[in-house]
Amino acid sequence: MAQILTNMYDWYRDLMDNQSDPRVADWPMMSSPLPTLGLCIFYAYFSKSLAPKLMEKRKPMDLRNTLVVYNLFQTIFSTWIFYEYLQSGWGGRYSFRCQPVDYSDNPLALRMARTCWWYYISKFTEFFDTLFFILRKKTQHVSTLHVIHHGCMPFSVWMGMKFAPGGHSTFFAMLNSFVHIVMYFYYMVAALGPKYQKYIWWKKYLTAFQMAQFVAIFTHQFQLLFTDCDYPKGFMVWIGLHGVMFLFLFSDFYKQAYNKRIGRAKREAEALSAKAHTNGKLHNGDAVNNNQGACMPVLNDDDDLHQRKVTANGIYLNGGAKTANSYSNGNSNGFVESIQQSNGGIGDNGGARVRKIQ
Repeated sequence: MAQILTNMYDWYRDLMDNQSDPRVADWPMMSSPLPTLGLCIFYAYFSKSLAPKLMEKRKPMDLRNTLVVYNLFQTIFSTWIFYEYLQSGWGGRYSFRCQPVDYSDNPLALRMARTCWWYYISKFTEFFDTLFFILRKKTQHVSTLHVIHHGCMPFSVWMGMKFAPGGHSTFFAMLNSFVHIVMYFYYMVAALGPKYQKYIWWKKYLTAFQMAQFVAIFTHQFQLLFTDCDYPKGFMVWIGLHGVMFLFLFSDFYKQAYNKRIGRAKREAEALSAKAHTNGKLHNGDAVNNNQGACMPVLNDDDDLHQRKVTANGIYLNGGAKTANSYSNGNSNGFVESIQQSNGGIGDNGGARVRKIQ
């Protein structure tokens, strides 16, 4: 047994000291996988156990202004990372067919490595997506798939950063950064309030754009199966399989979120209302779409209902003061059912008819 442990330790030291990129050995969080692994494990525990318990008897927090600032930061941060990927290689110097890792001290190679490190750091800033869901008591968005995705990504990116900070597989990070620019910009506009909803009519197409991203990622990665390229095949397969997995997850979300008709929307809304308390308040965590929050697709968040004014005859008007029956922070004195004429979505903006359920 002692010999087995000794062999494992020797293998680990050889992997960390001799097979990794020596340029990044002394960079923050790069000397050992343990800090990253520890943060990922704590994130999973915090998201699925600790935080929900801490918020169990607390009211949802109003974080609208915080969300605007946070999503603006993420938009700018993603834009800068995308720009750095372009300037470091993908803007014309890299080959989309085969791109080995440049392990030299060439300024552009070091710039690419630094960009990869900042992309790695961005995986931790995305933990706040989950935190804000929990603080607002929108735990339906914090699905197991959501937590697995956010919890695994930092360690996956750490592996790439440690052994191959550059080259072929950085295409996925560059493309993902561009998608995050659009995604976080959408969330920022959505957080501004109902009067800005008309500017984000393209939500449905953004989810399709996210799925196209995964097709591009696994297509780009798997082409090395048919090309002789001096790039670690293990990283190529790992990233390619990520693309395939997330394509299926997002496709499932897309079908559930957008392809249901008005009849299905009515049945789900009636099922929700049946769960309501006798005083009309919704149970915390109830949701029309139980697949929301899987790996951060664009969600059918009900925030755009928060400031809708409901009149006595059940017709809402944008703007105006909240009535006693308006939907606010996940709790209400009456449930507002929105039936969109165009695609049967729940809670979408536009010319939707609204029925108030007492």
